[in-house]
Amino acid sequence: MNADQTEVERLVRDAFAAHEHIAPDGDAVFAAARARIHRRRAVLNRPLVVAAGVVALTLAAATAVVLNRPDPTPADGLAGPAEQLRTAGPTSGASAEPAVADLPMPFALGWLPEGSVEYVARRINIGGSAEDPGTPLYGGEYMLTVTADDQVLRIDVQQFRMVSVDQAAFKSGPGRSVTVNGQPGVESANPDGLGAYELYVAHPDGGSMYVNVSNPPGGTVPAARLGEVGRRIAQDLRFPGTATVTPAFGLRDLPGDLRVCAFEVAKRSDAGPGVNTRYSVGTCEVLPPIMVGTGGQDVPTGTPGEPVQGRETRYVSENGHQRLWVLDAVDGSAVQLGGPVPVAQLYDIAGRLVLPD
Repeated sequence: MNADQTEVERLVRDAFAAHEHIAPDGDAVFAAARARIHRRRAVLNRPLVVAAGVVALTLAAATAVVLNRPDPTPADGLAGPAEQLRTAGPTSGASAEPAVADLPMPFALGWLPEGSVEYVARRINIGGSAEDPGTPLYGGEYMLTVTADDQVLRIDVQQFRMVSVDQAAFKSGPGRSVTVNGQPGVESANPDGLGAYELYVAHPDGGSMYVNVSNPPGGTVPAARLGEVGRRIAQDLRFPGTATVTPAFGLRDLPGDLRVCAFEVAKRSDAGPGVNTRYSVGTCEVLPPIMVGTGGQDVPTGTPGEPVQGRETRYVSENGHQRLWVLDAVDGSAVQLGGPVPVAQLYDIAGRLVLPD
C-alpha cells in the first residue's frame, strides 16, 4: 500500500469516526471497502473535484437552503408537498445580487417526514481507483434530526461508492434481502439495537446507498415507523438530483494546485444562527492539510496580524501548525484557517474568502 492510499484510507476512516453514533459499523464497512479496492488492484490518482463551481467558488444569486416543505419546482420532478434539500429564490427582489455560491450534492432527498429539521450535509472528494480515477471513494451524506409532535427521528443517508450491497455491515445484526425501486438491497430492523433501522440499496452507478433511521436516547418512535420512514426515503432518492447547500461563506481562485477536497455545512440549534461551514483544502491526492471554517473559537487570544479584506486578524503558531482567524467575517463570527503550512499561505487563502455582505 502506498503512502497516498494510506492517507486516503485514514480520511475515510475519520469520516466514519466523526459520526459513529449514527453511521454503520465503520470498521466493518471500511474493511469491506479496502478488500474491494485491493481486489480491483486500485491505485490512487487525482480525483475530480467537487464540481467546477466548487473549485473556484464565484459569485452567484443570493439564495438560502431550506429543509422544510416547500412546494417543488418543475425541476424537482415531484408531485405534491415533499421534504427536500433545495434552494429558494432571491430573498430581496428579482434583481438581488450574488453573495456565496451554492455547493452541489451528489444526490437529492425527494422526501422526508413532516417536522422541523436540523442537518449536516457533507461531501468528501478524494481518492479513486485505476478503473475510475475520477470517482471519489466516498460520496455525500445528509445527517438530519426531524422533530414533530415531541417525537424526534435521527436520519442518516450516505453514498458508499466503494461498498456493494453484498458487503453490507450492520450495527444491529444480520439483514434480509429487499428490493427498492427495482434495485437489490439488504435491511436490518432492530429498534433496540445500535442501528435501529438500517438499509443498503444498490446505487444505479455502482456501490450502494445507506439509510439509517433511529430514535435518539429516550426516543419513542415505534419500530414500524422507523422502517416506514427509512424505506420511503430510499424510494425517493434522486440521482444525481438538483440538491445544493448554501454555505456561510465561499472560496474562489485558490492558488497553485490547491482545491476544495471536502466540505461540510451544518444547521443545528446548538450552532447558533445561520449555518456552520468547513472546507478541507489541499491537492486532493492525500489528506487535505488546510482547514477553513466557522463555528470554532470566535474570540481567539492570538497575536494581532495583518488585516484581511478590511477585517482584523489573529494568528497562533504551535509546533509548526499555524492558525489564522479573520474576525467579524460571517454574522459577527470569525473564519478560522489552520494547517501545517506557512502562515503566509493562510493569509493568501484568507484573501480569497467570499464573505456575505
